[in-house]
Order: sequence, then structure tokens, then C-alpha cells
Amino acid sequence: MVKGRNFRWVVVALIMAATALNYLDRQTLPVVVVEVQKDIPLTDAQYSQVQFLFLLAYGLMYAVGGSIVDALGTRLGYLVMIVWWSAANAMHGFADSAWSLGAFRFLLGLGEGGGFPASAKGISEWFSPAERSFAFGLFNTGSSIGAVAAPPLIAWIVSVSDWRWVFFVTGAAGIVWALGWFWLYRIPADAALEKALERAPPVRWIDLLRYREVQVLVVAKFLSDAGWFFFAFWLPKYLADARHLDLKSIGASAWIPYAAAGVGSFVGGLLSSYLIRRGCTVNASRKIALTCAALLMPSSLLVAGASLNVALGLFSLAFLGHQFWSTIVQTLPADLFPPSCVGRVAGLLGAAGSFGGMLFNLAVGWWLTEYHSYSAVMTVAGLLHPLSLLLILLLITRIERLSLR
Repeated sequence: MVKGRNFRWVVVALIMAATALNYLDRQTLPVVVVEVQKDIPLTDAQYSQVQFLFLLAYGLMYAVGGSIVDALGTRLGYLVMIVWWSAANAMHGFADSAWSLGAFRFLLGLGEGGGFPASAKGISEWFSPAERSFAFGLFNTGSSIGAVAAPPLIAWIVSVSDWRWVFFVTGAAGIVWALGWFWLYRIPADAALEKALERAPPVRWIDLLRYREVQVLVVAKFLSDAGWFFFAFWLPKYLADARHLDLKSIGASAWIPYAAAGVGSFVGGLLSSYLIRRGCTVNASRKIALTCAALLMPSSLLVAGASLNVALGLFSLAFLGHQFWSTIVQTLPADLFPPSCVGRVAGLLGAAGSFGGMLFNLAVGWWLTEYHSYSAVMTVAGLLHPLSLLLILLLITRIERLSLR
């Protein structure tokens, strides 16, 4: 067992790997959907309904998962979540209809919804506020690693086998990670910290929602994640439908925006931590970083009239902007609340984001069925982050540790 405070970097590496698997597993269906449709008829409306089920379960477990992780502890809580979602992901390989695909997608969401609250809790246990946003940026980079790996990896697996093996292989990878996590992870050796975490009184969701900071972040997360889940779930399908790319071509190009997202995760956390080291307050550093991120998102408004290469560049700016944004937003529960309820606050925010994505995905499915055009959807998705930024700047006076009442 690795001991000492330097173990925190091992923790980040483990959580980064889990986050990569989380995004790899959720991207399997969006990337391979063209192949799935050869065996299982799936309209745009049905595809949006399947993703609706994933996001419904994801949002519910994001809220409940924070409490589960708080109750079980980070080590056991994360183990339960990833074993569940890995098994559910593997089950996609047995789907034979849109309904069974939706059912397995719902089960996947139930497991994955607890991943980010567990990650937030693990980071809050090991890192100080000065290092925290950098640590969040590092582990959040895992989401881009998983999403970048998905298109070429899935295209290769399909080329040597078929789409069902995509789910079997990626599901097995999560089980391997779970074994390593359970063997390695511990909370910091400081016994006083451990006892303080155990003694801290539980805070109910309804009590947390009485704080204006939580209310604002819930709304901001609802709006901004609606745009993100559209980009994440519909980009491969957009490239197939609007740009007429086959799976091999999607595998060769769809990874590029996700790679940019990884840069956004890293830069977002690095910038905020750098500003703190240069004398900025936590409040100023977080708000400056959020502003930089939100200003990149309207690039998606220009996608429809652009060439394929330029469109991929514009998507890349939007993906970079969101993960830049997401890194800072995920840091805020640990900035505002003590470790005993970070999981619950992170869960509330994640649930709000999932429900925003869930409703927006349904709207996208309806819009595409009726009008067969992505232009209006791109416009709305590109403006949600700036709107969220305005809410945060206007309504959250200071980002600092709150005194719980």
C-alpha cells in the first residue's frame, strides 16, 4: 500500500481511469449506433428515447448516488457503482430490440450516475482548495480520454468482430479497474480527519436546496449539461446524417473534439489553481475560469454552414469549452461545503444536469424527426453556457466555504 500525502496522485490516476471508462461506456452506443441499426430498427425519435432512459437513470442515481457514497465511503461506494455500470454495459451486447436496448441503457445510467459524486468525494478527501481544481481537471481529463478512445477503438472491434463485442470488451475493462480500486484506495491516514468525517451530521437534500448557491448551481448545471449531452450523444450521428460519414470515417475524425475536451479539462483546472497561487481568491479564480469557458461555447452556432474540417474545429472549441467549464463547476461543491456533504451537493448538481440533458435530448429527437435540421439545435446548445454564467455571476456573491445552518 502506498502511504503518505503523495498517494493523492495515485488517487487522481485511479479516478481518471474510472472516468475514462465511464465515458467510454456511455459513448459505445452513440458511436456504434449506425451498426446497431442494421440489426435493430432505431429511428431518431427512438434513439432520443433510449438516451432519455439513460439520462433519467443517470440523473436519479447522481442524486441518490451522492448519499450512497457518503454512507458507504468512497472506497466501497465507487466499487459498487463501477461494477454495476460495467455489468449493465456488457448486457447491451444481448439487446435485440429498441426496448431491450433502452432497458440496458437505463441500468447503465443507474451505475454511471454515482461515478462523479464518488470522484468528487475522493478528491475532496485528498486535496486542499489550492490544488483541488487542478486535481479535478486531471481526473476530468479521463472523460475525454474515454471519449477519444471510443470512436477508433469501437471501429476496430467492429472490423474484427461485430458491434455486440464492443459492449462485452468495454464492460470487462470496468471489472478489472474495480479490483484495483478496492485493493489500493484508502482515505488519508490522518485519523482526526477520518473521525471528523464520520461524526459530521448528515445534511438533508431539502436543507441544501435552501442555500441560494445550491439553487443557482442546480439551474446552471441543468442548462449547461443540456448542451453538453447533445454534443456528446449526437456528434457521431450528426456526422453520419448531415455529413454522410461511414463508421470508419467517424472513427477517424470523431475523436478530435473529444481530444480538445481533454485539453479543456486540464487547462481549466490548471488556470484556476495558477490564479490562486498568484494571489487570487478562490472566488475570483473560479469565476474567471468559468467566464473563459462559457465564451467558447457559441462557436457551435457556426457549424451548420462550415466545411467538415472547420466544423470539427468548431465542435472542438465547444467541447474544450464545456470540459473547461465542467472542471470548475465540479470543484464548487468542495469549495462551498464540508467533505461530509460534498457527495450530496455534487449529486444534486449532477442530477440537474442529467435532467436537463434528458429533456433536451427528447426535444432534439422531436425536432430532427419534424424538420431534419441540426441548425436550430446547434444555436440553442451554444448559448446555454453563457446564460448559466450570467446566473452564477449575478447571484453567487462569493465562492467560499459556507457555514451550515
